[in-house]
Amino acid sequence: MPLFDVYPLYNVTPVSGKDIHVYDENGTEYLDLYGGHAVISIGHSHPNYVKAVTNQVSKLGFYSNAIQNPLQVELANKLETLSGCKDYELFLCNSGAEANENALKLASFKTGKSRVVAFKNGFHGRTSAAVAATDNPNIIAPINAQQKVTILELNDILGVKNELEKGDVCAVIIEFIQGVGGLDQATADFYEQVFALCKTNNTMFIADEVQSGYGRSGKFFAFQHYNVTPDIISIAKGMGNGFPVGGILIHPEIEAKHGMLGTTFGGNHLACAAGLAVLNTIEEEKLIDNVNEISAYFITKAKSIPQIKNIKGKGLMIGLEFDFEVGELRKKLIYDHHIFTGGASNKKLIRILPPLTIKKTHIDQFFDALKKVL
Repeated sequence: MPLFDVYPLYNVTPVSGKDIHVYDENGTEYLDLYGGHAVISIGHSHPNYVKAVTNQVSKLGFYSNAIQNPLQVELANKLETLSGCKDYELFLCNSGAEANENALKLASFKTGKSRVVAFKNGFHGRTSAAVAATDNPNIIAPINAQQKVTILELNDILGVKNELEKGDVCAVIIEFIQGVGGLDQATADFYEQVFALCKTNNTMFIADEVQSGYGRSGKFFAFQHYNVTPDIISIAKGMGNGFPVGGILIHPEIEAKHGMLGTTFGGNHLACAAGLAVLNTIEEEKLIDNVNEISAYFITKAKSIPQIKNIKGKGLMIGLEFDFEVGELRKKLIYDHHIFTGGASNKKLIRILPPLTIKKTHIDQFFDALKKVL
């Protein structure tokens, strides 16, 4: 049976990984500066991660959410401690799209309203309401387009005010650093005014931290660079270091009711073991400190290359923008220099999303290769 052909594929077949590197079937080593869409947070095959998942699967891999699962409680408590999000509650699911879907559903339950405000170049997933809130008509099927979504420009605070004052908006959903859209950010004043408008207009403020969370921005969450308190925070990618896991952090003002949300696989024993290994490693290895140190070093190196016209993002969620499309450049980095990088809807931008364990020597290797390709 052939695979449904929806992915354009590079001719590389990774079969193993260790920390910042992956290896193909011929033993060729690749420097991974993309982390599989920012998923690999603590490095490929980290010993803490391997041990935790192996130990758990040898005992109990799964049972439903109809029973007690102390691992979920342990994960929630650890997440509260490291993130600083005191008094939030955790609902676990399987992916970023699912996290945003549940966030939007919860906002609609809470407010009794159904329209969503999202932003140009935003990406929130490929499921029903999440994809409708995504600024890409090519992936929105007619069944998704039935959702009521208004997409505004970043920094258009007057537009946000006008839409929220109409009284039918249940949620504003926003990435504080856009991922697929190309690492764009709004101003601090914009984020903080949107937050205030949401409070005034009985609208839930959703921080999509699926890609920017778990230390990638230099703080545990990207919204923590600003003076805002989201009603709901969606998380996934780096949360499981490759194991499928997602979730939402829910402000205590939103009351839970039995049956309101649900999932079969979300918060299973293996997912929690993987998630705990990630949090423990971030803490023990001081990876957020490393993010800030390496980010500063990376930006200094990038500024010395005249072909780079703009540096976008924060922490280890960085975009390098050129005045030409970078598709061929990225191919040369992969095939000639064995370095993985990421693309974006902005075809002139390379995305850098490495494991948070990256060192300065790896940054040097990348820039040496980039200079040769340029």
